[in-house]
Amino acid sequence: PVALAMHLCGHNRPEQLESAKLILLQIGHYFQVQDDYLDCFGDPKVIGKIGTDIQERKCSWLFITAISLASEEEKTLLGEIYGQTDDTSVAKVKELYHKLPLREKYHEYCTKTYQDISAAIAEDKSGLPKEAFSDFLDAIHKRNK
Repeated sequence: PVALAMHLCGHNRPEQLESAKLILLQIGHYFQVQDDYLDCFGDPKVIGKIGTDIQERKCSWLFITAISLASEEEKTLLGEIYGQTDDTSVAKVKELYHKLPLREKYHEYCTKTYQDISAAIAEDKSGLPKEAFSDFLDAIHKRNK
């Protein structure tokens, strides 16, 4: 949809489309990390669903980050309980996520990623409509659903 809009507005030079692609891929990754976090820690009344990434053994940002921070003992525990559907196992995974501390890592990630993408938009030399891309980024920054 963005490429089509860019074509319609005359922003269709190859370097503009490539810059747009790179920035939008970063925004998409940022959105997915937020989605992973909200699936685990979001308020179901706000996000409109009860998260099931743990039970479905999804390869989420939280899980990958947890594995990178965990001790060998914690990795073993995670391997045993991640993907289990009982409430006790899910609670143990979330307890480990708190211990590691993934909330803090998530907030650090969001701050750095927002700054990096903002800089990429500001530094673009291809003639992108920067305000539109900043608006895309701002629309998802600090979202809670």
